[in-house]
Formats: sequence, C-alpha cells, structure tokens
Amino acid sequence: MAEAAKTEEKEVKGLVDREGKYLTFSLGQEEYGIGILKVKEIIGMMPITPVPQSPGFVKGVINLRGKVIPVVDLRAKFGMEEKDYAERTCIIVVEIRGSAGQVLMGIVVDAVSEVLNIRGTDIEDTPTFGVKLDTGYILGLAKTDKALKILLDIDRVFHSEENSLFEKNSLSDEPALAG
Repeated sequence: MAEAAKTEEKEVKGLVDREGKYLTFSLGQEEYGIGILKVKEIIGMMPITPVPQSPGFVKGVINLRGKVIPVVDLRAKFGMEEKDYAERTCIIVVEIRGSAGQVLMGIVVDAVSEVLNIRGTDIEDTPTFGVKLDTGYILGLAKTDKALKILLDIDRVFHSEENSLFEKNSLSDEPALAG
C-alpha cells in the first residue's frame, strides 16, 4: 500500500516538475519548447565568428555586449537538413548547467513561436521506440490545441563532454573579450 502511494507521489511530482512556462520555437516542421527560466534573451541573427576544429553543429561565437558566447545550430545538432537562415531565424541565448557552473550559449532556431503555460497533465512521457534511442534530453511531449510540442531539457541536449567546449564561457566574474 505504501509503495503504491510513493509511486503515485512520484508521478504527481514528475508532472509538477515539468509544468510551467515554455518558450516554443520551430525547427523545420516540428515545434519545440524550452523552460522559460533557461532563456536569457532572444536576438536576431548577427555575425558569428567560426571557431576552427569545432564540431559541425558549433557555428562559432558571438560578442554580445562584451560577452563571448558560443553558438550552436540546433538543426545540425539534431542531424536535420541544413537550411539557409531566413528573416525569422534567430538566436535564443540560454543558460545551461555545466561541470564548471552555469554557461551561456546561443542556439540557432528557425523561428520563435510563443510562450506557453503548459500544465503537467498536458505533458506525456516520451514514448519508447522499441530500439536503443537516446531520448533523455526530451522532458516530454506537450499536447496543445494546435499540435504536439517536444519539450527539451536544454541541459541534457548538450552532453557533458560537449559542455566542456563551452565552459570557458561560464558566468563567472572574469572579464569577457571585447570586440
């Protein structure tokens, strides 16, 4: 009896943990969401300085008000077809958790949609696909009037070994490069 109550309590806690406001954006035909507390700002496309010998999904760095921030193309990270940047293409500056603390990073998306308040009861667990597929970076699937939104755990989208690429740009009090 007590074990069933603990299981139910865990399920309710899981719903509450994922409930909240999400910034939604599109990549191709799919809609995604990131917890609004992870989003620091949204900026239009700007010149990105390439970094030699970085992974293909790392576009480079930008200088945002004196802070050097790495920029990742989320389409490339997810193995999607490349697409030329358009008028609505933008960079979402997010704060991710790395081993050295919080790190600012820009992610390029096709277009920002809206901020949605999503209830825990409207979020489904990620389905199992019957094959070994890493879906640990997906918090769940949000059911809205318009469509399903894939909710991302942005900290997990970038694995720990990838985080080390960005850790020199952590939110410390060190001065940033001026440009």
